Amino acid sequence: MSVLTRDEAQTRATLLDVHRYTIDLDLTTGDDTFDSKTVIRFTARTDADTFIEVKPAELRSVTLDGQPLDPETLDGNRLPLKNLTAGEHELSVDASMRYSRTGEGMHRFTDPTDGETYLYSNLCMDDAQRVFPVFDQPDLKAVFEITATVPENWTFLANGITTALGDGRWQAAPTPLISTYLVAVAAGPWHSVRTEHRGLPFGIHCRRSLAPHLDADADELLTITKQCYDRYHEKFEEPYPFDSYDQAFVPEFNAGAMENPGLVTFRDEFVYRSAVTDTERQTRAMVIAHEMAHMWFGDLVTLRWWDDIWLNESFAEYMGYQTLTEATRFTDTWTDFGVVRKAWGYDADQRPSTHPVAPDPELVPDTASAMLNFDGISYAKGASALRQLVTWLGEKDFLAGINTHFARHKFANATLADFIDSLASVTDRDVHAWADTWLRTTGVDTLKPVIIPGDEGTYALQVEHDGSRPHRIAVGLYDRALADNAADEGRHLVLRERLDLDVPQPDGPLPIGKRPALLLLNDGDLTYAKVRFDAESFKTVTESLSGLPSPLTRAVVWNALRDAVRDGELPPVAYLEAARAHLPYETDLALVQGVLAFASVQVADRYATPEERPAALATLSSLCRDLIRRTEDGDNPGLRLIAVRHFIDVAAHPDTIAAWLADGTVPGGPELDPELRWRVLARLAVLGATDETAIAAELARDPSATGQEGATRCRAALPDADTKAKAWEAMFTHDDLSNYLFIANAQGFWQPEQADLVRAYVPRFFEDAVTLAARRGPAIADATGRWAFPAHAVDAETLGWGERCLSDADPIPALRRKLADQLDDLGRALRVRQA
Repeated sequence: MSVLTRDEAQTRATLLDVHRYTIDLDLTTGDDTFDSKTVIRFTARTDADTFIEVKPAELRSVTLDGQPLDPETLDGNRLPLKNLTAGEHELSVDASMRYSRTGEGMHRFTDPTDGETYLYSNLCMDDAQRVFPVFDQPDLKAVFEITATVPENWTFLANGITTALGDGRWQAAPTPLISTYLVAVAAGPWHSVRTEHRGLPFGIHCRRSLAPHLDADADELLTITKQCYDRYHEKFEEPYPFDSYDQAFVPEFNAGAMENPGLVTFRDEFVYRSAVTDTERQTRAMVIAHEMAHMWFGDLVTLRWWDDIWLNESFAEYMGYQTLTEATRFTDTWTDFGVVRKAWGYDADQRPSTHPVAPDPELVPDTASAMLNFDGISYAKGASALRQLVTWLGEKDFLAGINTHFARHKFANATLADFIDSLASVTDRDVHAWADTWLRTTGVDTLKPVIIPGDEGTYALQVEHDGSRPHRIAVGLYDRALADNAADEGRHLVLRERLDLDVPQPDGPLPIGKRPALLLLNDGDLTYAKVRFDAESFKTVTESLSGLPSPLTRAVVWNALRDAVRDGELPPVAYLEAARAHLPYETDLALVQGVLAFASVQVADRYATPEERPAALATLSSLCRDLIRRTEDGDNPGLRLIAVRHFIDVAAHPDTIAAWLADGTVPGGPELDPELRWRVLARLAVLGATDETAIAAELARDPSATGQEGATRCRAALPDADTKAKAWEAMFTHDDLSNYLFIANAQGFWQPEQADLVRAYVPRFFEDAVTLAARRGPAIADATGRWAFPAHAVDAETLGWGERCLSDADPIPALRRKLADQLDDLGRALRVRQA
């Protein structure tokens, strides 16, 4: 199959003006394929040859302007259109198309709970051709008019309002002009909750087996949706541009969500069937806000080519967090962004695969390379850059520029240059220079304080700046607070003053008065940079981190400690000691979750040597016990749930968690819901304290799709040679695992405790992964590189095998990128161990 190049897209865009797709889908033809009949009306501006993309199981017939074309001319995924004359044309295609089990194109899923089947499309970025023939590039927008035949007990959803015509026939309202990758349909016996808001129909939809869980959260979901909708209408002058707003929670979805206009699709793990923390509810709310922002930035105004994917994702990421903070009960979202998303951006930006937020078009020559840029840079770094832009430009001018952009380019396509021109039209500031320094460069700047003594016990601040970007930051000056009792003496800090500062410093050192106990650069987290501490401030951090008054301030400090560990400047054990000392006093759930995740997944599992790991796990286990004791009164169920989860994950001995599973509860709560039961069983499997009989019994208790994944994960984690061989064969030899079951298998297979047992599979991975990715395509390639990589094998030998794979084996781009990132992380872990 050929991927579309940027040059080919530009050529085709100058030739064609595409008007309308009339698509008729028959989704009743069997379990493997569906019928797709399409009529495309378009104009050729000159006489020329071109092509259309389609990936059929069978191409039955093609006619152009009433004249038959030979289906045998299909070359891979390209059907040539020869000798087009200038003027109007009509292309008709009748094809049979394959369902997907990997979340690409038209995904088909049968719910093991009740046997019901569900279908949904996921067409980003070039998978529309798996559903209907298409000029598959974002700047050939068209109207889409879709009809479908489905089983009579099904509901059909699409970008526009759908109408049942009888006998299983459905008609979707024609769309406005949208890009091909944004077309969406979903069919099945959906459970739906519908309402109306400001004259528009709103709906949320899920599988029938999840109906009670969706109903339990329906008020929350719809309230957040309405709050965000109203807030966006206060920010944006252009009204919501589509005729309805449906949100479908669909199974085995590869992303968090997809911004299809009028029909946003979400992974249905967001329909919670087990207990979750309020931070997890906040994350779900942020995704709702993020995807709604795309209705304007991405759907109404769309990128011209994929080098500007950041224009979609960075804007939606920034606007999602900001709008959630302004419009809903979730008012501390930037803390979660700082500890989770920003760390994602920092990590991605320090790997060899880094790229500018807005890369040069030459760096995105085709769709395969473009797919690799859906990463922490396009999302988190880009959003951080926009937050810094708002800090520098002012929100009033920023929104004025955005509204100018919408007015100039609605229902059309735009580039970075167009976006910057829109901002420049409303301000005297040099936003073009800002864009060059922030969006066209790579890497993370580092800011270090230098405290300069002055007269009469006063001091000044000079910031050492390792990097090239200008920063507008706040500097927090914190003093020790008087304590109410001796036990708290010195632990609490109070903000003396927060000073604004431009870096580089045009006016020289900044006077700060008497020396503070803690001087914190980037207080409030308004810029994108690593920060360091002076010696006295670092001492204060180790003693009093939990005594800082603001969770966002604490997030900046925790990120600084995290960065110092990753850079080999702070011993991993020091991070564990800080967690042990300060998490028992932490009140923000996002911070507790983020710190524990880094401490367990990175510090204990990778940065600690095999000899050091037991002590690291013991420290984390002791910390989680403290948090469990602290929450015995039931006042903080979210914190207790986080502590219980992590206690299970780091358990070195099975007795306690096995007793929890047998009793069905943690003493004092919570009761073990399905998520916690599978979590305990997975850890018992790693420790060799359960068996196939127990796994089968748990699956009988919970035969849901999530239960199927849990059983697969547990079986792959059993420390048995035959079981490992079967798990490996399921992943790399057979192709019948869905994307989610493949991931579950991979998650269970590699365990640090089982390094000797699986040692022979480490070199095999680099051979088998290349073959598998070439055979099953980008989605499985991405899952293979992310989840099936032997991340526990931190040694030079693994690094050597991986480097030879990249140089000699020619993995497809999706796998190559993941392997390059994993190997860089492995090399970093080696350096941290050596440091």
